[in-house]
Amino acid sequence: MAFAGFDLTGKVALVTGGNSGIGLGMAIGLAQAGADVCIWGTNPDKNAAAEKALLDVGGKAAAIRCDVSQEEEVESAFAETLKLFGQVDSCFANAGAGGGAPFQEFPTDTWKRVMAINLDGTFFTFRAAARHMIERGEGGRLIGTSSLSAIDGAARNEAYAATKGAMISMTRGLAVELARYGITANTIIPGWIETAMTAPRVGDDVFEDRVMKRVPVRRWGQPEDFAGVAVYLASDASSYQTGEDFIIDGGYSRF
Repeated sequence: MAFAGFDLTGKVALVTGGNSGIGLGMAIGLAQAGADVCIWGTNPDKNAAAEKALLDVGGKAAAIRCDVSQEEEVESAFAETLKLFGQVDSCFANAGAGGGAPFQEFPTDTWKRVMAINLDGTFFTFRAAARHMIERGEGGRLIGTSSLSAIDGAARNEAYAATKGAMISMTRGLAVELARYGITANTIIPGWIETAMTAPRVGDDVFEDRVMKRVPVRRWGQPEDFAGVAVYLASDASSYQTGEDFIIDGGYSRF
């Protein structure tokens, strides 16, 4: 018999950026554990495909178009999520965007776009979720997808790194502030994961020779590698763990 603490039956999980990559990997894991899952994304075709994948697992699922960088869209999407599902027990702020360039030439518009999606989007999403969880009075889970760039030097990637470092700081503050309401807040820190964002690096002989040799498990991470940690952090099993960073990188940061 499976450990009852991981059973998410009767719970609702919200995953932003859940129509592909790490977000979809987490969403499918949550659905397999019994949760009803709502995903937000901006691409209608990817949303539809992801919704079908979740429905194939079983349970209730829905995909809502939402640009998390826009406050009014987040508020509207959260209201629609509640209309469809009635509650949100766990909220995964996973939507993100990158953009790299030599720092001295870094475009201001790129900087602002990355900040708007990754940092403002997390703020808008967590604020809506926290408000709902406090009003509902049954606790909840806030989980942010950060990045190794938040704790390592990320050359030509300072905008992305800054947002992911800020997410960690925000989440630690929320862990302290919201604990009295039974709400936990944690971050997941992925390493080198095979997603659309890293696609240009996959198969690059020079990159893989320099980087993959530093990954002790000797492979790229896959979206499904995040299903287990997502289920744990959304479940009752993690009710006494808050303010923590969960590094999922195949040992890269330890080598």
